[in-house]
Amino acid sequence: MKIAVPTDGEKGMDEQVGEHFGRVTHYTIYDIESKEVKAIGNTSHHMGGDGYPPELLSKEGVEVLLCNGLGWRAIGMFKESSIRVYIGAQGTVRDAISKWENGELQEAGDGSACSRHEFRDESHDEGQCGKH
Repeated sequence: MKIAVPTDGEKGMDEQVGEHFGRVTHYTIYDIESKEVKAIGNTSHHMGGDGYPPELLSKEGVEVLLCNGLGWRAIGMFKESSIRVYIGAQGTVRDAISKWENGELQEAGDGSACSRHEFRDESHDEGQCGKH
């Protein structure tokens, strides 16, 4: 099983979880079976490329996304791509995976969508979630 975590760098398990899942520069992917870690560039629409993060991660074989939070539209897109999303991830990629393995992250659903995203002096409303 492959797990993806939005990040802004290529430090692997020591990279920090990115604040805005769609606008990070990279996604760190961890393969539970092989223990392989790799970072892929975010080439999605949000970063001037094509497609959306669920499509990009689906092509990599990702089954689970761990992030801080995301909006209802993104939750729906990940669901359509058969990628389960867990929210509340903070700290390093290693921290996020450990919390997920221990059942400490909440699976995203309609009631857990973020209401306000603020990123690089931009903001938009989408749903409801604490400090994201």
